Amino acid sequence: MKTDIHPEYTMTKVHCVCGNEFETRSTKDAISVEICSACHPFYTGKAKLVDTAGRVEKFNRKYRKPSQN
Repeated sequence: MKTDIHPEYTMTKVHCVCGNEFETRSTKDAISVEICSACHPFYTGKAKLVDTAGRVEKFNRKYRKPSQN
């Protein structure tokens, strides 16, 4: 690697809209995010599958494997 061309990589505080704060390493001094792992539905388990017009059932019927008897 060439010397003196890379940015400074330091500890950075990340602030989320939900109020969660954590530290990571980055080239920026501070990072502000709208959603983090503490409030994201995928990580919290509060995700809801919204099925409009039976799309999930239609997919399951179309791609269901035949039973192997």
